[in-house]
Amino acid sequence: MTDNRQKLRQARRWVIKIGSALLTANGQGLDQAAMKSWVAQMAALAQQGIELVLVSSGAVAEGMVRMGLNGRPESLHDLQACAAIGQMGLVQAYESHFREFNCKTAQILLTHEDLADRQRYLNARSTLTTLIDWRVIPVINENDTVATDEIRFGDNDTLAALVANLVEAEILVILTDQEGMFDRDPRYNADAALLPEVRAMDESLFAMAGGGGALGRGGMITKVRAARFAARSGCATVIASGQSPQVLQRLAMGESLGTLLLPDDDRFTARKQWLAAHLQTAGKVILDAGAVKALVEQGRSLLPVGIKAVEGQFGRGEVIACMDEQGKQIAVGLINYSAEEVEKIKGQSSEQISVLLGYMSDEELIHRDNIAFM
Repeated sequence: MTDNRQKLRQARRWVIKIGSALLTANGQGLDQAAMKSWVAQMAALAQQGIELVLVSSGAVAEGMVRMGLNGRPESLHDLQACAAIGQMGLVQAYESHFREFNCKTAQILLTHEDLADRQRYLNARSTLTTLIDWRVIPVINENDTVATDEIRFGDNDTLAALVANLVEAEILVILTDQEGMFDRDPRYNADAALLPEVRAMDESLFAMAGGGGALGRGGMITKVRAARFAARSGCATVIASGQSPQVLQRLAMGESLGTLLLPDDDRFTARKQWLAAHLQTAGKVILDAGAVKALVEQGRSLLPVGIKAVEGQFGRGEVIACMDEQGKQIAVGLINYSAEEVEKIKGQSSEQISVLLGYMSDEELIHRDNIAFM
């Protein structure tokens, strides 16, 4: 057992995500036996004092099965209809299985807007922490029936990571139909090697990740991206096979199953956790090399002198992306000026703000306390 696996034994708050392929036996309908097995394991963890939040896929896939569809619909309204149909069976199944083990559950449906708005983010967090305090297991899914292309999370791996951020979980467990993450796609490379432990922020992981399956929107690449989101709040991620016997119990005992993706840093402050939850931003600013270095290496605020270009229309107080000159996103932050104002003062010293605008509300475009790095 490695030191990092030993630390997992001490984790008291888990977010567990179960994917569509597992839940629906690759499209055959909800696998009730498998669901009962995972629920039994979660109930045992809860008995040990571990706080649990479950993020479950499967609503769209179950809806497809109930409607006799052979392929995942492409149009948004068809997907929403499938989600509405499938959600009935999914929640009913979880409620039934958890009740057998005397566990109370609650259903929560989220959209990106719920986490992008500061007040709604805080409300969602308060509700979830209250349920956890009451020893109720929240069952969370994306609200596919109302989500649009602009606000949808895109996959429940990402949703699970943002929920881990939201509730300040110590570990995110993503159960999938693969043993973990491999250095190459094992579906096409017989000699692919399992990666037992990696850094979540390692850029080379993206090159190793493969595509998604027919039932879900995910795939290994979305799991890598999710692990990076979770790592921003100091949360470790385990990608493991949901088909492994007693997988959750064995992980809780520190057994080296699947792939452990470790964060580089400690937890963010609450405000930076909220900033890190933004998948969509109102606009962009392009930074020169000096500004990137000042932010990343020296922990400074963003000043107008470091801005080379402005993209999009955003207002004061909105969340924007900070990009380097090569187009890589460095951070997100709360901007103190509108896009029109930034356009006028970009490349200038802070002393010139009042000269160019006729006023100066802040010396910084983004204060260092309002920046979350990617």
